[in-house]
Amino acid sequence: MYFLFYIIFFFVVTIIDSVIGTAILSLIYSLGMVIPSISIAARRLHDTDRSGWWQLILFVPLIGTIVMLVFLVQDSKADNEYGPNPKTVAV
Repeated sequence: MYFLFYIIFFFVVTIIDSVIGTAILSLIYSLGMVIPSISIAARRLHDTDRSGWWQLILFVPLIGTIVMLVFLVQDSKADNEYGPNPKTVAV
């Protein structure tokens, strides 16, 4: 859901920028969303029982992006060292 709203707001800001004729709003929006994006990715990696430090693999050209995408789309594991699976129903 985070990524969906990120993209929607980014398109809105980009349209506003194109009407105004600058790119300052989209730049400010992108810079403001860097830290939340990193934390969301770290949370998702924790759900798959990996450390948030795996995000550094993005610095490897092409291969890093593919590996990170695979890590982020995997299903959550059962209970791990970061806590219980958020998908499980509490009894």
